[in-house]
Amino acid sequence: MTELTTPVPGIDPDAPQYNASLVRREDETDSLSYFWVRFDGDPTPFEPGQYMTIGVMVDGKIVQRPYSIASAPAVAGDTGYEMYVRRVHGGTFTPTLFDLPVGHRMRMIGPKGKFTLLPDDDRVHVFISSGTGNAPFVAMMRQLLIDGRPRRTVLLNGVSYASELGYRPLLEGWVASGEYPVTFVPTVSRANDPSNAEWTGRTGRVESILAPVLDELGLTPANSIAYICGNPDMIVSAEETLLGRGYGEDQVHKELYWPKGKEPRGVVGAADVAAAMDAVAANADQ
Repeated sequence: MTELTTPVPGIDPDAPQYNASLVRREDETDSLSYFWVRFDGDPTPFEPGQYMTIGVMVDGKIVQRPYSIASAPAVAGDTGYEMYVRRVHGGTFTPTLFDLPVGHRMRMIGPKGKFTLLPDDDRVHVFISSGTGNAPFVAMMRQLLIDGRPRRTVLLNGVSYASELGYRPLLEGWVASGEYPVTFVPTVSRANDPSNAEWTGRTGRVESILAPVLDELGLTPANSIAYICGNPDMIVSAEETLLGRGYGEDQVHKELYWPKGKEPRGVVGAADVAAAMDAVAANADQ
């Protein structure tokens, strides 16, 4: 963790637009990190699944991007709004964010987004994600646990490398303890890469394992509902699989930052939309 010592060149350290601070950071890999940003004053309420926009002033202009919140709303005001972010080298915002020391002032606005849970739904929740698209699902489960009303969940998460499985200790801990009724189904797409040599779990893109998982767990339109967040190509493919199995359109909920038919092809998860804006071709295999 880097503590604030000297100003970052080009970035205004105390612009009047700032209303929050970067209060914590934890690195998952060299290019994936968790960031916590906290408002100066009272916290802004949000629903699990929504996103906030964070930014800093660079050479007199605001540079900002939206990120899904992984925190439970009940604790975000105290601990900070947690965001799981992928760094894109040469990108517009993420290199700046990754260079910020803890303690640096920021601007945060929101929340926005309609990717939220239906109320009082006792069907099995199938959460389908790629890359950092698991962040809103973590927020949903964290809040449901605090509320004492967890819902039986199957969480699928596809990544390129096993090291990129964000929130893995949390999810595996819930599975082991039974604290949250979740079945965690991770998959790695680059199975033959040497860095995945020790991986013994499922392989392939997450949309390719969806149908087998539904069959194995006995999940049908009669007993489950699906939420999808991640690579737009994955979202389209997963939705096609679900609709082809008889799921109604009202049973398939998607996190999309782009109008239908306007989605950039082969981008990272919607929860990491900043990287998507910065590098349209990044991580297309997730």
